[in-house]
Amino acid sequence: MERSIDWITFDCYGTLIDWEGGVANALGSLLPPPIDRAALAARYIAVEAEVEHERYRPYRDVLAVAGARVMEALGRPLPPGRERVLPDSLPSWRPFPEVPQALGALQAAGYRLAILSNVDRDLLAASIAQLGVVPDLAITAEDCRSYKPAPGHWDRFRMLSGAPPSRTSFGYRTVFVNRRDAPIDGVTPTRVLPDLRPLPAAIEELGGP
Repeated sequence: MERSIDWITFDCYGTLIDWEGGVANALGSLLPPPIDRAALAARYIAVEAEVEHERYRPYRDVLAVAGARVMEALGRPLPPGRERVLPDSLPSWRPFPEVPQALGALQAAGYRLAILSNVDRDLLAASIAQLGVVPDLAITAEDCRSYKPAPGHWDRFRMLSGAPPSRTSFGYRTVFVNRRDAPIDGVTPTRVLPDLRPLPAAIEELGGP
């Protein structure tokens, strides 16, 4: 019996790469202790969304603008020479520990992997180098000139992959990797997982032979 999923699409930052940890490390290095890392990351994420909605900017500029606004709001403007502390730090942001093994297992099982990310091509390439696998397809905001949740990433994915929604884990079947046990509002994912370790088994259940 043929399985019904060929492609698995991933967001990168927050799902594969520890985005919140990277932001907290970079901005927290410029703040006096004690630092509430979770609150700092949450504040940054909210501001970044505002910046992305203003107009299209390269993601490295989004990082710089949002980081500057957060630090100004905290009364600690970025010092001279550190204005680009966030984009400069992104290539060092690390994957979550279980990610390379989980992605490797999915690829070994014959699934095709795609990463759809709100970043620039070179920044995503630096992160992919840490994942332990090379995805079959990578689509960035730079390619689409827009940021998710705008539909540009998904339109480009369908065009390049040739895969209809029914042959992917996006579309009709979704898996929410809820690393921080956040409340789920306005969406009903097919599966909710605490990290990527159970993902290969979950994908087999959703569309395996």
